[in-house]
Amino acid sequence: MKKQFRITLNGKSYDVVAEIIGEEPASPSPSSGSGQRRSTRSAGAGTVAAPSEKKAPATSPEGDIPSPLAGKVVSIDVSPGDSVEAGQTIITLEAMKMNTIVSSPASGTVKKIHVSAGDAVEEGQPLLSIE
Repeated sequence: MKKQFRITLNGKSYDVVAEIIGEEPASPSPSSGSGQRRSTRSAGAGTVAAPSEKKAPATSPEGDIPSPLAGKVVSIDVSPGDSVEAGQTIITLEAMKMNTIVSSPASGTVKKIHVSAGDAVEEGQPLLSIE
């Protein structure tokens, strides 16, 4: 099933057609037979695949918080022994010139930090542990 989206980046809009994989196509709507076509503007954007549904678990049984993506550690906003609340920013990662905020999935105390600022990390790699 394909869907059309309009994405705006840095003030410039792009019309993008994305294929949704794994969804059943909706039943076709009846055609009015008027011969009208909807015009779309394409700014050089092609068809892109929908993001995969695979997500890293929020925490492991040991309380490790895994990296949601491969990238570089920009900053670590907590220290061992700090109390954190669910949703609090704990680490900032950079991938493809974009920053991703990693938030604590639960309240607790930072037990150990497994990475340092500047480190390259892989998706699923433990960033820190909370208990």
